[in-house]
Amino acid sequence: MLSLLRRITQEVTGAQSLQAALDIIVRRVRRAMRSEVCSIYLVDPNSQDYILMATRGLNADAAGKLSLKADEGLVSLVGRRAEPVNLEDAHTHPSFHYLSGTGEERYKSFLGVPIIHHRQVLGVLVVQHEDRRRFDEGEEAFLITLSAQLAGVIAHAEATGAMESLTPDAPSPGADLRYKGIPGSAGVAIGKSQVVFPPADLDAIPDRVPQSVDDEVDNFYQALDAVRKDIRKVSSRLSKHISNDEKALFDVYLKILDDNSLAAEIVNRIKDGNWAPGALRQVVKLHISFFEKMDDPYLRERASDIRDLGRRILAHLQEKNPAASEEIVDPVILVSEELTASMLGEFPLDKVKGLVSVMGSSSSHVAILARAMGIPTVMGAVDLPYAKLDKIDMIVDGYSGQIYTHPSEAITESYQQIVDEERELESEYEALKDLPCETLDGQRIGLYVNTGLLADINRSLDRGAEGVGLYRTEVPFMIRDRFPTEADQEQIYRQQLEGFAPAPVTIRTLDIGGDKALPYFPIKEENPFLGWRGIRVTLDHLEIFMAQIRAMIKASSGLHNLKIMLPMISNIAEVEEALALIRRAYAEVKEEGYDVIMPKVGVMIEVPSAVYQAKELAGMVDFMSVGSNDLTQYLLAVDRNNSRVAGLYHNFHPAVLRALADIVERTRGEGVKLSVCGEMAGDPIGAILIMAMGYDTLSMSSTSLPKVKAVLRKLTMQQAQDMLAQVMPLAHSDAVKQTMMKLVREAGVERLIRPSKTADL
Repeated sequence: MLSLLRRITQEVTGAQSLQAALDIIVRRVRRAMRSEVCSIYLVDPNSQDYILMATRGLNADAAGKLSLKADEGLVSLVGRRAEPVNLEDAHTHPSFHYLSGTGEERYKSFLGVPIIHHRQVLGVLVVQHEDRRRFDEGEEAFLITLSAQLAGVIAHAEATGAMESLTPDAPSPGADLRYKGIPGSAGVAIGKSQVVFPPADLDAIPDRVPQSVDDEVDNFYQALDAVRKDIRKVSSRLSKHISNDEKALFDVYLKILDDNSLAAEIVNRIKDGNWAPGALRQVVKLHISFFEKMDDPYLRERASDIRDLGRRILAHLQEKNPAASEEIVDPVILVSEELTASMLGEFPLDKVKGLVSVMGSSSSHVAILARAMGIPTVMGAVDLPYAKLDKIDMIVDGYSGQIYTHPSEAITESYQQIVDEERELESEYEALKDLPCETLDGQRIGLYVNTGLLADINRSLDRGAEGVGLYRTEVPFMIRDRFPTEADQEQIYRQQLEGFAPAPVTIRTLDIGGDKALPYFPIKEENPFLGWRGIRVTLDHLEIFMAQIRAMIKASSGLHNLKIMLPMISNIAEVEEALALIRRAYAEVKEEGYDVIMPKVGVMIEVPSAVYQAKELAGMVDFMSVGSNDLTQYLLAVDRNNSRVAGLYHNFHPAVLRALADIVERTRGEGVKLSVCGEMAGDPIGAILIMAMGYDTLSMSSTSLPKVKAVLRKLTMQQAQDMLAQVMPLAHSDAVKQTMMKLVREAGVERLIRPSKTADL
């Protein structure tokens, strides 16, 4: 049974269209279960009707034409209940509805199971028999297991565009197609989309109408010739070291690339209206699916050969084609399956209006970077058919996480009003730049910035930052091909310290591991977030730690505004060891004649163990900073970069709020300064609650700072504490957020948090 499930799933994965995939399912399931009928109904995302998309046993001509309303028939009953319905005589059930034109009137027994992905019912898989009999438990279990496996395949295929949508015709302008993601960076972007993809990744290549079919064919043949030359060179170079049988493999490669084989199919696809990379993807994936279905292990392995050849051709095609960043004339909205910081870095920032990523969450690095640069962003849009969305009209709503494709004039006009209101608010924020962050009743709270780039200095000072609450030293490490020397680091840190002097600059020691990797120092683990990361790595490599600490202290010479922060602290011993090393480094630098003072040292509170040892930690260090991103992740056991569970990641989860409040209580009277440097600090609602708890400073992206200052200056501390008192007893994250929105509305500061028009959309 397991092998049968695997074969069906492989066939469906290799299908080139949604209809082909569904036809495979109904054909294989009908045969496997020896049923007289197998049908698939899919939910139309717009009407919510159940459309008969594929069938074996019913009238095949009805597929794609007949449908059931969302409250009509047994199929919709399965969808509403989101559980199987197994009947020996379907006609007697109150929900039975005969779908005219299918020929199903003679079938009595009925088993329907929902196809569910991410809690959303995509459709219903149905089997039927003429005779009155209940499908047994084994048959029901098989169908449930199959539907669970196929749900992800179908959803991913629709999202990536590998399979066509329910409506094969391209949506017309004004269709107002809406997709839901996770808000990544507040703001609204209106413009043309551009799909971006990593190099030599066939799966990520979108379809695109070529400007010139002849040019695309020429480009393809040039890439093909280049690959042939590469293969001949490799064969020649290895000929002295391999047998004739092994050398024959390269001849097989060359035959696969023959003009009458793979190449001819790709050229035909180009002539049918797809650009060369898209046509290559279609043909290569089709051939891969053929080989993967084969029973012979040797032939099955040839799928990897086809994949390798496809990547080689694509690499040469991409050398021929101009980089996506070079094609941009007007500002665009970048769309990708998995948008990364490095991909964003390839584009001139003045040409980027918005960002959309199918994968990732609000705390992914690219989302954090987007907030720092003020680029409206939506992450985790898992149902977005991104490969079909190249160069179309799009709206990105970074407040609600909504994405509109082919928007109508009405919806575009509504969002343009929001953009205009945002510009007005920016002017109001600008007027506050040189004013302190002080509540109406005179309570001060420090507003600091999180930085990682040299460009952050001027941007932060222009927005009124009082210092740096977190300088991420991993950024200069990540953009190099080796570890930076002590002298390199000293120069880098000096720029930050001088740029903000005399204001304090908190420099965090190297925090790699988890989702932050160095290309020259790979860390491969099954569970990286619970593995070797942060202080654990640097204490195991004293040569890295000592060079970094010495560079920091040297860079502070004559400035005396350095603070050192230790990440990922989970026990007291780590702090004791790190403090001893910092004192040793300070003594060494002092002996070398540098004009330095012993810097203040603090720790990050990011894991639950540190929360419960906050009092002991406070007795050892000068300050403590809560990294709300990681603390939320570890408290809720949610990988913040996993789009499958990103919806469970809530900064306003009651457990997170109580942990933050608990840290204040445990350290009261210990004489340490407390701050929050995660993204929660840059959310005006989060800032209100953090201030009310008793934290001294907030550190955030420079883009968030003016908005947070504007909101806090409009409130009294008593108002903030009253808001905190109302939400702390609440049991649900959504209840906390909704209550806070109600309270800020009553306080008259909602418009400073988000444009008023967003509430209507």
